[in-house]
Amino acid sequence: MIEIRRFDDTRSLRAFIRFAFDLYQDDPNWVPPLRRELFRTLTGVNNALLSNGPHTFFMAYRDGKPAARLMAGINETLNAAKDKKEGYISLFECVEDYDTARAILDAASHWLRGRGMERLAGPISPTNGDDSRGLLIQGFDGPPVLMNVYNPPYYPEYFDRYGFEKDFDLLAYLLDASDLPIERFERVVNYAMRKYHFRVDRMDLKHIEPDLKDIKYILDRAMPDSWQHLAPPSMEDIRKEFLQLKKVADPDLLYIARSDAGEPIGFVAGLPDYNQVLIHLNGRLGPVGLLKYLYYRKRIEGARVLMQFVVPEYRNKAVNGAIFAKLMVEGRRKRYRWGEASTIAEMNTMSRRSVEGAGGKLYRLYRLYQKEL
Repeated sequence: MIEIRRFDDTRSLRAFIRFAFDLYQDDPNWVPPLRRELFRTLTGVNNALLSNGPHTFFMAYRDGKPAARLMAGINETLNAAKDKKEGYISLFECVEDYDTARAILDAASHWLRGRGMERLAGPISPTNGDDSRGLLIQGFDGPPVLMNVYNPPYYPEYFDRYGFEKDFDLLAYLLDASDLPIERFERVVNYAMRKYHFRVDRMDLKHIEPDLKDIKYILDRAMPDSWQHLAPPSMEDIRKEFLQLKKVADPDLLYIARSDAGEPIGFVAGLPDYNQVLIHLNGRLGPVGLLKYLYYRKRIEGARVLMQFVVPEYRNKAVNGAIFAKLMVEGRRKRYRWGEASTIAEMNTMSRRSVEGAGGKLYRLYRLYQKEL
């Protein structure tokens, strides 16, 4: 017997979060999120998505026991920008039982249709950022890198059976620090910076507002209108996203390229892979957890490059390569052994080309789905 409950209260939200801990308790590759931080995110603290339209939460119970969960909502800002009527789902988790998956997806679909939506997309990020996007469809052999999703192999099968179709794939590339062609990159980059008159600056985390305004300027010009899943964020959205990322930021992995005249033309953001810390904490940062955090933080071996954009006028002028060269040099100096460039949309050929040129090897795939309602 399957029962679906929809809720918006904080007590049920704690059960929503706890469900994943029970589901993955025997899976060594799952990385538990910090419960308190996820609770704050899902109650709207520094979360741009939840201020952009209505949302709700569902849980499925099978024979009285939690069996699935799902967040559903409407990003009215994105819908207005792209002239569409689309709802989203996020944070899907389910026991290995298709009937349960179908029941909770039916409930979310019904809720969205009742609000005039004609299409369903997801699973998207619960913050409209670059975290927990899509379903893992290739690369189940290890823990995910920071902010990337992990799920059992049967999830994609359930989405296919339910009638979802592929929207597009997100790609993750692995870079081995010992194989990075830093010297060759530096030669090409130095030549390009002289020829095209630009420089690469490290972001200033202590005085970040000017850099955030420059990021807004770049995103407004660099984000293609053809991307139906994204629209340039507002300054407030950018500030909220930065406040989330600042907690784990390394300033040596955050760069903005500017023309010699000072115009912002591109940026790349990288973060240390704190999943190598979180996997030991079981979602809690109490006294013991804090000691573990301090111990494992010093042993982080990798980083994730998660955002890269260049304005159209400076594409094909080695701007991405110049910023990557800076990241490579600093990463090697700080003894990172590897990096992951993710998640890159499959149609973003320019970013893919930059990463592949730096020696990146495709090793994981994440899929975003769509379905007519």
